[in-house]
Amino acid sequence: MRVLKKWLLRGLLFTAFLLAVLAGFVAFQPDQYAVERAISIQSQPKPIFIQVENLKAWNNWNPWSKLDPNAKVLFSGPPSGKGSSIEWSGNSQVGEGAMTITECQPDSLVELEQVFVKPMAGKAKIKVMLAQDDLNPQFTRVTMRLEGSNNFMAKAVCMVMNMDEMIGGAFAKGLLNLKEKVEQGSGK
Repeated sequence: MRVLKKWLLRGLLFTAFLLAVLAGFVAFQPDQYAVERAISIQSQPKPIFIQVENLKAWNNWNPWSKLDPNAKVLFSGPPSGKGSSIEWSGNSQVGEGAMTITECQPDSLVELEQVFVKPMAGKAKIKVMLAQDDLNPQFTRVTMRLEGSNNFMAKAVCMVMNMDEMIGGAFAKGLLNLKEKVEQGSGK
């Protein structure tokens, strides 16, 4: 019996050591994250900006709105621009959260604060920046950037899930949808 207790204690100490090493490894993961994608759209900035500063219009091109057509969505504040807000609650792919436009610079910038409730609580900032394409002045370069902080749990999740691939892929798809919408003339 004494030998069994000795081995059980060693096993517990070894497990505690492994957990401490893992916790240390997680703690040294980056505190901040950023995901960015860009696309050039054959258009002046105005038709693009109209789609970006209006959160109801986002539902026409952002890929998350297609993941759960039955999600509960509530718009509040002004119809577009600073103070415009959306709250949603949907399936496990969409989760639950809110997004509010915090800054709008006509035809150049829309900045949003995004608050996640589910599947994991957190905050992030989204910037949608519009600028004339350096290579072709008839095109507008649209860049979407997500920035946020990683708490301990988010650091652990990011060790097994690639945030850049997951969010970046959705950004790329959304930007492509926006490009098609604007270039086909339905974005005006």
